[in-house]
Formats: sequence, C-alpha cells, structure tokens
Amino acid sequence: MWRWLRDELRHAILSGRLKRGTRMPSTRGLAQQYECARGTIVTAFGHLLDEGYLDTRKGAGTFVALALPEDLMPGPRARVAPAKRPSVAGLSKRGEATVTQVSILPASRSVGKAFRGWEPAIDLFPIDLWARLTARIARRAPRSFYGQGDARGHAPLRKAIAEYVGSARGVSCTPDHIVITAGAQQAFDLCARLLLDPGDAVCMEDPGYPGAASAFKSAGARIVDIPVDGEGLRVDRLFTHSGRIKALYTTPSNQFPLGVTMALNRRLQLLRWALERGVWIVEDEFDAEYRYFGRPVPALKSLDESGSVIYIGTFTKMLFTSLRLGFVVLPDSLVDAFAAARCVTDRHSPTLQQAVLAEFILEGHFGHHIRHMRQVYAERCEVLVEAVKGNLSGKLDVSMASSGMRTIGWLKTKEKDSVTAARARAAGLEVIGLSQFTRRNSLPGGLLLGFGGCPPGELRRGVDVLASIL
Repeated sequence: MWRWLRDELRHAILSGRLKRGTRMPSTRGLAQQYECARGTIVTAFGHLLDEGYLDTRKGAGTFVALALPEDLMPGPRARVAPAKRPSVAGLSKRGEATVTQVSILPASRSVGKAFRGWEPAIDLFPIDLWARLTARIARRAPRSFYGQGDARGHAPLRKAIAEYVGSARGVSCTPDHIVITAGAQQAFDLCARLLLDPGDAVCMEDPGYPGAASAFKSAGARIVDIPVDGEGLRVDRLFTHSGRIKALYTTPSNQFPLGVTMALNRRLQLLRWALERGVWIVEDEFDAEYRYFGRPVPALKSLDESGSVIYIGTFTKMLFTSLRLGFVVLPDSLVDAFAAARCVTDRHSPTLQQAVLAEFILEGHFGHHIRHMRQVYAERCEVLVEAVKGNLSGKLDVSMASSGMRTIGWLKTKEKDSVTAARARAAGLEVIGLSQFTRRNSLPGGLLLGFGGCPPGELRRGVDVLASIL
C-alpha cells in the first residue's frame, strides 16, 4: 500500500495536480482518510523525501518540492502520462442557446463609475447598520437556520414583502403568494422553465430589457417584438397579432430603457387581452420606487383580478447589487410550481441573509433608505442634466428622468450611437448605445446614462469626457 500511495503522489506531482510548494496533509490525517496505519503513510512520504519530490520545513510541515528531480535531468523530460483523446460530448440545444444568448457579466472592480446604469448608490448604503443586524441575527438565530430552508423563502421576509408591496405598490397578496428568488434574473429563468416550451412565442417591449430576453431565448422561446411609444407598450399591436402567444414581458411603471410609464387605459386593455387569449403577463418592477414627479404609479398587478400577472421585484437595485435577493408575487395556481422549480435549481436562498433583510424591512430601515435614495437620485439626475447643458449643448440632449436610476442622452450628432458608445467606453466610461436594446423597431440615436450610483463629481467628470469625445 505504501508503494501505491508513493506512486500516486509522485504522478500527481509530475502531472501538476499537486502544485509545487503545496502543503501536504498530515500523515495522521491521511492515515484516517485511507483507513490504514500511520506508518504506511510515513513510509511513502519518506521515499518521496529521499527522491526529492517532497521536502520538510521545521515547524511548518511537509511540502511539494519547488525543484523536482526531473528539473535536473538533461535532455527531454519523460512523458508523465499518455496523451488522451478529447471528449466529443457536447452541449444540449438549450445549452447552446444559453451560450449564444447570454453575456457573462464581469465582477465590479469599482464603485460609482460614470455612467453605470445597473448599480444603486452603494457608496451611501448603511453598511454598518447592515453589519450590526447581521451580527445580531447570527448570534440569536436558532439552529434550524443552519438546516434546510423553505423553498418559498423565509416566512418573516415573505410577510414583510407582502406588507410592503401592498402599501407601496397597491398589490394585494398574502405571504403564501410570494416566492423568494436570487434576484430578478432567477425569476425570469423560473418563468421560462415553467411557462414556456421550445418554440412558444413571448411578447416583449422593443426596445426592452435584454436580461429577460436572454432567459426566454435560452428556453427556446421565440420573441415577438412590440413597439413602445410615449405611453408605454403599444397594446393595440397585440390585438392585431394572430399567432398564439404564451406570455408577455413588460416594465409598465418605468419602461426599460426609455423610462416611460404605461397609461392606465393601456393597462386595462392589456389585462383584458391577456384574459381573453390565456396569456401570462410577467411584470418587472426593478426600480419603480424611485419616482421624482407626482405620486408613485400602482403596479399593473394591483389591477389584476383574473390571476394573469406574475409580479417580479428585486432588492439588488434598491439596496446593493451583490445581495441577490428578489421575489415573485404569484397567482395561487403557480405557487407550488415555482417552489418546486426552486428545489430543482438551488433549493432556497440563504436563510440568514433573508432574515437580515426581513429585520431591515420590519424595523423601518428599508423605507428610510428608499426615501433617502429617492432624494439623492433626483439631485444626481439634476447634476447630470445641468452638466450636459453646460458642456454638451447642441451635441447631447438629456432630460430629467421621471423615475429610476438612468436617463437617455439623445445624440444630436450624425454618428451612430453604437460608435459613440464604443469611443466612450474606450475613454473609461460605462456607456451603452440605445440601439443595443432594440431588435426590430428603430429609434433615434441615444446613450443610456446611469446616474443613481454615480457621485456628483464623477457625473461631472463623465460629462467632461463625453464632451471631449463629441
């Protein structure tokens, strides 16, 4: 047995599976792992030490040698292992669709960079308060928190969300209608898994949110593009569509990326159309709480009496991006299906993190933070508008956003927005051309400019850089 162990360790070192300088496990631990006498392990290690594959450091342990015996041999090195034929196994059709439709997002390397449109004001999030709540929950948490969690989500968090969407968004529901998700993106994926078969048609706003489109396309769905105007989704186009539609995705309170609000008459028409055609409506409300003019518009779900609307919300846009907690408010008929799908994907979200968020909401910190951010974002948008007026008059037209954390800068130059955006990114700005969000319906050239997560000084610097480009 010691010869077998010696040969296996030597092969692992030569093939690179055990890297040079790696600390080896203790002889006692390996003896327990392989259920053999410790002397067997000591003998194998002794031979490898004598051969120069291992060395010892007093008080530190045994390590893979930095210089192996093969390094000292003249001529070509002996081949460690025969060449192996690569596997011909491939991806499924859904896997191939996922690779082609989804862009892997990079990790954040900075905070508050101009003009990042997908990140809230992380610099102003009350991290110390969150840390105190986390420590308190961890100290007092029952042992059950460290066991299997509820696939639907932590019960106190679902209760807090039900109360919140009822008071803030007009959505009448109970905690039993809510399933916690890992952000809005997982909610889109669950909708695609449960509601769509390959080839099914899904209506989407054009321009629209690519994250939802990628989830539906990866499930094999076919996207039907519906144009958007100043009152939101062109619902009249739905009534003239003759094909079978399985679902419709919309952002009615703050349309992505144009920021318009769907008119009430269109909301009622949309609900009637969905009921008549048997279509699921997926309503995405990612930052509707940040409204700067007039009263917040109630959610489309608040008008739904037939159970046609699936309401999706996320805390990543309201608190901080890495939180990865969101929720869906579901009709009775879908709750068990979504809970089962969560069991298939990742069981449930971390219970401790959910408990901290529940306390954050129930103690009033969430409401206070939203009110504070609404004021901050309005001020930051004003800074952006004034800076553009002062530096880019005649080149770029930016208006005060009515809601959300981003606005559109309409280009007055003849250059394509994709070209302008590429030049801006080369200069260090996080800018996306409006054309990137359109599929069929063309729009005037524009740039998506995020302001929520950018401090005023960074916004002004970003405008200066844009001015040098334009």
